[in-house]
Amino acid sequence: MKITKYLHSCVVFELDGYKLLFDPGKFSFAEGDVRPEMFADVKLIIVTHIHPDHLDTDALNKIVALSGARIYANSQVSTELAKADITHTILHEGIHQFGPFKLQAIDVVHEPILDNPLPQMSGFIINDKVLHPVDSMEKDLLEFKGIELLLMVTMAPFANELRITDFADRLQPKQILPVHDGYAKEFFIKQRYEAYTKHFDKQGIKFHSVYKVGDSITI
Repeated sequence: MKITKYLHSCVVFELDGYKLLFDPGKFSFAEGDVRPEMFADVKLIIVTHIHPDHLDTDALNKIVALSGARIYANSQVSTELAKADITHTILHEGIHQFGPFKLQAIDVVHEPILDNPLPQMSGFIINDKVLHPVDSMEKDLLEFKGIELLLMVTMAPFANELRITDFADRLQPKQILPVHDGYAKEFFIKQRYEAYTKHFDKQGIKFHSVYKVGDSITI
């Protein structure tokens, strides 16, 4: 399973030629380094919640026009997609099979943001190997302790590095793929990822310092 990052929380999972796209949000397309044409061969798109760094209806329309991909999202995202006249399907909690991907959709609680109501948010277990908690670090996720890979928020207005590393230290994944880093310039990301690498090396956890458009890992 190959996982490719396209800035911030926009990631593509690929297995047996089937591509699954998560959260093509506004941050990814803001500076032109990521373009809808890059996703012309995706089969499925999942939007986890309504925050604009995860949802960009203009980009979604362009991606679907190019790819014919199906869109799945929770009921709150569905309302926003309907307003933009974007065809989609509501994805409920539970197990879903899409091509070679087994997705366990779980309701997760977004971390608190200043003067901002919490959105409905969907997290995922992918092929029993990857935990994608999106913007959540709730303690209930610790039931997946020891999972192969964690998609880990690394920078956010709702968390600092102590909160982030405490969650990952308790979860004890074998590997970490950093996401949610579209706020920062490359020199700062590189510096902080060196710090994360040093920290997680002590825990026996492999931290993948992935931040450039199109960088990927395979598990």
